[in-house]
Formats: sequence, structure tokens, C-alpha cells
Amino acid sequence: MYTLPTFKEKDPAVILEFMKAHSFAMLMAVDAEQRPVATQIPFLFAEREGQLYLRGHIMKGNDHHKALEQNKQVLVVFSGPHAYISASWYENKQQASTWNYMSVHARGELSFLDGEELLKTLDDTTGYYENNPASPSLYKELSPEYVMRLTKAIVAFEIRITSIEHVFKLSQNRDQKSYENILAKLEAGDPNAQGVAHEMRKRKDQLFAS
Repeated sequence: MYTLPTFKEKDPAVILEFMKAHSFAMLMAVDAEQRPVATQIPFLFAEREGQLYLRGHIMKGNDHHKALEQNKQVLVVFSGPHAYISASWYENKQQASTWNYMSVHARGELSFLDGEELLKTLDDTTGYYENNPASPSLYKELSPEYVMRLTKAIVAFEIRITSIEHVFKLSQNRDQKSYENILAKLEAGDPNAQGVAHEMRKRKDQLFAS
């Protein structure tokens, strides 16, 4: 993790908001033989007594499920927009080019959930991501036979988050003229570049407050 304080967000609520906005995240683990495994999945968030928890589900019997049975320590990586930043956009162009990006690394300990908790995870997941109480694809609309087949193939889990690190690298170390030129270049770019520009513009006034 890139740890320069220039690229850190001071408000924990902003970091949590970013995680929720990019909740299709990468779940990583290491098995008993130290072989890394990773799966990208949608997450749900919960806070209990000031403690953050993540909830989700994965397929049973694959390499990731087996690894998690052996080692419950996990890393979840939440990634946002990213874009190449050319040094030709700086006032002083004789510098190294770089990359702007946003990323949060959440570490924690995973516990598997059984029975009713698995069904609740499916219900909560479809409800949250469908975001439509009238959707015919909500968990409650599925046939019992289908749910029975589905639950035999998947396993739900909860992660108690023990640490969160982040980097929001958004040209905070540049002078105002370079910053504004980077903004203009990114806003004329592809959707990823425009996403970075959107995040930069939100911070511009605070960054260059007189």
C-alpha cells in the first residue's frame, strides 16, 4: 500500500462511503501452502458496537473455499476509478509520469455462516442490489426448489474487519495550474479518466483554499 500522507483521506466516513460505492470487491486469501487465491464478489456492510463487518457468499468446493477453511485471515480490496497522468500536463514537464487511483484495503478474519444466516445473506444481497421492492428476482420470489439447489452450492461468510488502509492518489501534490490542467485532460478522456476528474474536482476548493 502506498503510504504517503499526502494521499490520505482524513474522514473515515468518506472512506466507508467509497467502499460502499465500490462494493464489488476482491476477496483475497492464502491457503495452508501459502498459495494466494482471489475472487471478486459483491459485499454487504454492517456495523455493530462500532465494529465493521462485511458479508457475502462464494461457491463451495473451489480453491478459494478450501483456502478459507484452512486460513481465515483475508484481505478485501475496493478499487475505484484510475487514470494515467502524463507529466506533459504539469507546469514542470521534466518529471516522471504517474497514475491516479483510489483503493481501500480492508483486512479481517472470516467466519462461515450456516442455515438461516445463509438465507438471510441471499435475501439481503438481492434486496440491496436489486434496489427494487417490486423486482421479480428478489430472493423471496424464488421457488423453494431453486433455493434448495442454490444453497447446496454456495456458502455465506462474515468478515470482522481488523484494519483499513487506503490511498486516494488524486494529484494532491501538484501546484494549482498543473492540477487544473490535469482536470481538463481527464474530463476530456474516457469514463475512467472522467471518474478520477470527478473525485479531483470535489477536492479542488479545499485543496487550494486561500
